[in-house]
Amino acid sequence: MLAQDKILFVDDEPNILATFQRNLHKKFAVEVAPGPKEALEIIRTKGPFAVVVSDLKMPVMDGITLLEKIREVAPDTVRVILSGQGDFDAAIDAVNRGAIFRFLTKPCPPDTLLAMLRDALRQYRLVTAEKELLRGTLLGSVKVLVDVLALVSPEAFGRSERIRTVVGALGKRLNESNLWQLDVASMLCQLGCVGLPEDLLEKVMRDEPLGAEEQQVYGMHPDIGASLISNIPRMAPVAELIAHQLDDYSENTPLGARILRVSLAYDRLDQQGITAREAVDQLIATNTNNAYDPAVLDALKAHITEQIGGEVKLTRLEHVEVGMVLAEDLVNADGTVLLLKGQSISDNALKRLKALPDLLKLKGPFPILAPASAEA
Repeated sequence: MLAQDKILFVDDEPNILATFQRNLHKKFAVEVAPGPKEALEIIRTKGPFAVVVSDLKMPVMDGITLLEKIREVAPDTVRVILSGQGDFDAAIDAVNRGAIFRFLTKPCPPDTLLAMLRDALRQYRLVTAEKELLRGTLLGSVKVLVDVLALVSPEAFGRSERIRTVVGALGKRLNESNLWQLDVASMLCQLGCVGLPEDLLEKVMRDEPLGAEEQQVYGMHPDIGASLISNIPRMAPVAELIAHQLDDYSENTPLGARILRVSLAYDRLDQQGITAREAVDQLIATNTNNAYDPAVLDALKAHITEQIGGEVKLTRLEHVEVGMVLAEDLVNADGTVLLLKGQSISDNALKRLKALPDLLKLKGPFPILAPASAEA
């Protein structure tokens, strides 16, 4: 049963609940709960519900407090008070504390109750439809930007792809509150590089010294990327992370930006061919001026330590799976780099490789990085 069709009635009087079930079960998907505790359990096990209609005066917990708790766990659910108490002050309190959609008094005429339930269901559908539209628009916008980055600047795209796994791992270790925003920020943190000269990007990727003017031009890319992303609704938090990705450590800098800073620095060293442990040790040793958040560096060291001991497995194309990580650049017979070292193989990339193996001139098996715990 879809959530948009489900209504939960809460009342401590069994005969009232029986009346709701008897009169409404042919028109709506009705569930009943004999009290607040049972209601919260039903929402946990059978939710979400489109509408919750609660009595006001109940033992242990009143209806307003119950609907407040429901609002915390199911904010989209439309909440209604149906009470035998014609207390105007209680009605005001219900609206202010529980964001109540309607406050009705008993006995409630059947036509009034039916009209209210239809309005409440309509309200729920409007809210959820708007959220789904925003979600679809947001995901579509992110995909377009990532695809543009991959086409216009493969080097920048490869870097964002390489750091994505590390960023996610550090976010989990440091209990970042919104991992989805952090993941999107890692995917788009190099978006501002699309307008930079190719030779400048190559120098950055090779970690070559930059002149003063080059450093100034390169240092603009976080603000450029953040400005582009901020035009998308609900992306302001992601834009903020991207804007501060090159900032030196400060407690006022968002945690996600500090994670990006360390991950990008680690990737720069990793691309020089040194070992993962050497890269982490070098970052820690050179952090005398606290350019990097020490807590993030500690999390990176713990993450890399867990990864050490992995081995490179040469894996035939038919055995390659989405999510596998390349231990080396994937190069075809002509010497063209198809995928970069450290890149996680995406669904689209794998489909392309399997559909066009001859055209892409793939040679030999894939160098896949397997954790030490993986089966041989």
